[in-house]
Amino acid sequence: MPRLTRWGIRAALIHLMLGFSLGGLILCSKATPACPDVWPLLPLHRELLMLGWTAQLALAVAYWILPRFPGGSRGREVPAWGALMLLNLGVWLAGAAPALAAPRQVIVVGRTLESLAALAFALHAWPRIRRFGM
Repeated sequence: MPRLTRWGIRAALIHLMLGFSLGGLILCSKATPACPDVWPLLPLHRELLMLGWTAQLALAVAYWILPRFPGGSRGREVPAWGALMLLNLGVWLAGAAPALAAPRQVIVVGRTLESLAALAFALHAWPRIRRFGM
């Protein structure tokens, strides 16, 4: 398994763990009034699970599973590593901004970074996509 895939899956599992933990805290706050100040963490909870876990796991596995070039090469790794980093940074910026009462522009920057991550990964993966049997 390639190093980028291992790092992507690890990061995705960390996002899953953190997202479930935040979800558990939010759920507990509904039952007990002990921690009512966790509701601002709801956007971070959503972001961690929807993009941090799901999208990152999909990108990491796609990097591993897409066909290789002749000779076993996976092509240029820089765009794929860039996608991994941009996605993580975007998830944290877009998710944590509402909880920290940051300006709306921080969320826009986070979403832009997530979009750039998708573009960077597409740039890496596009040459590797080909018809079956070729």
